[in-house]
Amino acid sequence: MAIGALALLGFQLVDSAFIARLGTPQLAAQSFTFPLSFLIIGVQVGMGIAIAAQISRSLGAGDTARARRLGSLVLIVGATVIGLLALALWKLQAPIFARLGADAPTLELIRGYWAPQLLAAWLGAAVYFGYSLFRAHGNTRLPGSMMVVTSLVNLVFDPLLIFGIGPWQGLGLPGAAWATVIAFGSGVGVLGWYLRQTDWLAGEGLAEELRASAKPFAGIAGPAMISQLMPPLAGMLAIAVVARLGEAQVAAWGLASRLEPLSLMVVLAMTMSLPPWLGRCYGAGDWAQIHRLMRLALRVIVVWQLCLGLVLAASAPWLGLALTGNPEVRGDLALLIRFLLPSYAALGVCMIVVSAGNALGWPLRAMLMSGVRLFVFYLPCLALGAWWGGLPGLAVGAAIGNLMAGFAAWRLLRRILASPRRAAT
Repeated sequence: MAIGALALLGFQLVDSAFIARLGTPQLAAQSFTFPLSFLIIGVQVGMGIAIAAQISRSLGAGDTARARRLGSLVLIVGATVIGLLALALWKLQAPIFARLGADAPTLELIRGYWAPQLLAAWLGAAVYFGYSLFRAHGNTRLPGSMMVVTSLVNLVFDPLLIFGIGPWQGLGLPGAAWATVIAFGSGVGVLGWYLRQTDWLAGEGLAEELRASAKPFAGIAGPAMISQLMPPLAGMLAIAVVARLGEAQVAAWGLASRLEPLSLMVVLAMTMSLPPWLGRCYGAGDWAQIHRLMRLALRVIVVWQLCLGLVLAASAPWLGLALTGNPEVRGDLALLIRFLLPSYAALGVCMIVVSAGNALGWPLRAMLMSGVRLFVFYLPCLALGAWWGGLPGLAVGAAIGNLMAGFAAWRLLRRILASPRRAAT
């Protein structure tokens, strides 16, 4: 899963690197779309968390028939919800991007990019729901392999569609979105073929299962989606703050936003692979194993993210040179990398705690932790830093917010697991 997550997140960074070669206006236009793209991802991840939790608990309890019905419902309902959300974001694009600070030329660039990007987001959600189904059944190999394959497809089509070939000049900024459409479309086809070879789906009893499972599913998916929607909302507020600093700063922030999930690849892989195992232990009442899994996960995350963050911070000038040719954007990006990436060790702790909370029956606590991380620690520190010292102050403030959130999440986890019923034996 870690290799798959690296490949998937890497192709997003590759998109931004190719777009940066088109110019700063195009990169800034793409950066304005990130919060809304993350909004769609937040909804699909929240639903995916509920999928993995419900199906893995049913399998842990030995109820395979219910697991099959849940698998079918998830694919149908998930595709419908994401499709409706994409249509709404298409209709409301002009007022939303204008409120985020995009000017008229930037809005024109966004308009040609946004339609294929929304189609790519819908196909990506369908692929993600398929991945969640495989992970819930304990198969992480195929999702990881498919992430690599779709990333390679995107890598092949990105330069062709953005810059063209021979006399054809390419599509420019929209070409990046169409390359993603092709990549995720191929992923949907392959996953559909594999699902036909399994007995994980059911065609009968879906209406009854929907009525029976709607409340428990909403009890997990609702808080989980709210938790996942908070980062896009915080991202919108953050980019509104950055937009006041200038176009080059928006472009640098957009590249740093692409680097964030790439540097958190191990954390993201663990948030996808750990909940199904925790859900099975929860269904079996094995709290000792839950303690062991959480201790191992937190140790791995802190050591890995701290080492990676320090290495990337030392390599910041060369990373900036590789990602953009604009000297001003390059310098701002290097500054953001130096302060933000080492702080992701604390951010990773918070993400693991929130993911575990959804799998172990604490969705409300997980949701509150996400809210506290973003709106009590991260955003106030970021905004205060920007007001105090421009982009350098913003970078320092964001890093401090991540450190505070990680410590708070660790304290919350210790307090929850210390209860007599959940204490490890």
